[in-house]
Amino acid sequence: MASSFLLPLLGGALIGLSASLLLWANGRVAGISGVVGSLLAPVRGDVAWRVLFFLGLLSGGLLLVWLRPETFPASASPSAHGTLVLVGAGLLVGLGSRLGNGCTSGHGVCGLSRGSLRSFWATLTFMTTGALTVFVVRHVL
Repeated sequence: MASSFLLPLLGGALIGLSASLLLWANGRVAGISGVVGSLLAPVRGDVAWRVLFFLGLLSGGLLLVWLRPETFPASASPSAHGTLVLVGAGLLVGLGSRLGNGCTSGHGVCGLSRGSLRSFWATLTFMTTGALTVFVVRHVL
């Protein structure tokens, strides 16, 4: 019971600490869409930390699958139809990140902690949209 409360709390604290350290040490915001998006049009001298950041995200997920495979049950494996839905969802998230000039991590974690009004409205918008989407999918469709 305690770990179901403490582990997410620890994870959130580590995310906040990491974002703060990146801002303090490099003057960079830890928004995933900006970090990874800038790898598509790299600027000389600004690539290495972005690649390491991305590899850290990827290796963290792979480490979780390796250490706690029960977190991802076999029944959750996507079918061919499910894969198309996931790809479509990923493209929509990318489009939303582009339209919103940032992603959930950039606005929700970094922007709110800096007191950004734009990030407040962006976070309010994506949280409300997410809640409405879950409601419609579970209770209307």
